[in-house]
Amino acid sequence: MKTTPVKGTNDYLPEEVLLRDYLSDVILDTYRSHGFERITTPILEDAENLDKSEGGENLNLIFKILKRGDKFQKAITAGNFDSLSDLGLRYDLTLPLSRYFANNRAGLITPFKCIQMDKVYRAERPQKGRLREFVQCDIDILGSSSVNCEIELINTTTKALFNIGMENIKVKINDRSLLNDFLLKCGFSDEQLASVCISLDKLDKIGLDGVKDELCSKEFDKEAIEKLCKTFSTLPVTLDAVKNICGKDNEAVKRLETIISTISGMVENKFEIVYDITLVRGQGYYTGTVFEIESTEFKGAIAGGGRYDNLIGKFINEQVPAVGFSIGFERIFSILTDNGFSIPDTKKRIAIIYAPDEFADANKKADELRDTYNVVMYEKPRKNLGKFIDKLENKNCDGFFIYNQSDEIKFF
Repeated sequence: MKTTPVKGTNDYLPEEVLLRDYLSDVILDTYRSHGFERITTPILEDAENLDKSEGGENLNLIFKILKRGDKFQKAITAGNFDSLSDLGLRYDLTLPLSRYFANNRAGLITPFKCIQMDKVYRAERPQKGRLREFVQCDIDILGSSSVNCEIELINTTTKALFNIGMENIKVKINDRSLLNDFLLKCGFSDEQLASVCISLDKLDKIGLDGVKDELCSKEFDKEAIEKLCKTFSTLPVTLDAVKNICGKDNEAVKRLETIISTISGMVENKFEIVYDITLVRGQGYYTGTVFEIESTEFKGAIAGGGRYDNLIGKFINEQVPAVGFSIGFERIFSILTDNGFSIPDTKKRIAIIYAPDEFADANKKADELRDTYNVVMYEKPRKNLGKFIDKLENKNCDGFFIYNQSDEIKFF
């Protein structure tokens, strides 16, 4: 039998779990202090829900679960191979939240401000930064189309990032409806917009030439592709420039201007918020504002989200506005681990080493110390005590003492 975890998943050592718990606790405390409430949903979702969720390329990464027993045999016998699966693992937390709200809305206050911090699953090709099982940290506001929802989410998320030590950040913002208007004026059709956005979302990875090649391979209008590439060749494109193309009275433009000016006034130059026409976000369910936070110190995105006003309506045939923001938990955990981050204000961890017949008395001593220290107890090894103590030093213990030999803690 194999001792290693499945590719794309991780075992975490105690010191790693300590950091993960710290990050989760600080983020959760920040979210709750801003009035958001935590919910949980199952990791399993109906296959039809997942397939119709407009999750962009994530729909190709769903872990599907085969039917069981007689249902599976009947599908095989009938040759209905496309219907062998009836369940799947959630690939993000937005689709389950939408279903949750549709099912429970009668008992919820609207707008509903919620927290989700849980594992999701994608059938990725395992590589650095691409896991099959990973944690997402989301806050969402459901039931309001107010621009203040975006402002509140950005404000709360940036505070959470500051609280865990990610202070050198930049917020980028765009609007999918505004981008769609721009693409239509380039010459793309309504039916092509989602596909064009999927290609544009890869701009930072494959460059403008790569995006152009991909759009050409999809056999889109060459003149439309050239207009798009001409605009994107002289980045950054300002919001004023987009106004000239899409009109200064465009509602998306007004929303972006309000968000940028309000956030800029609230944060007192702690970070920059900028318009970025290249920001797409890959999910097809985004309908309006999209935003992303990048680390200016470590490079790359560490949070992202947007408005998805049509997703809940797929369940209840009634439009319910919604917007959410997700912190890149695994990305931040990796950054802090690689840079030797130390958890602040943590109790020192000491070990009490005792003889087999001393446990009860040694435990009383441990209880006396637990107001000041985190205390772990170990039975004294029969031999190689020195090697055992060396191992304690390497495994997150700050000190030790041997019961009935000395009450003085020896710190490493």
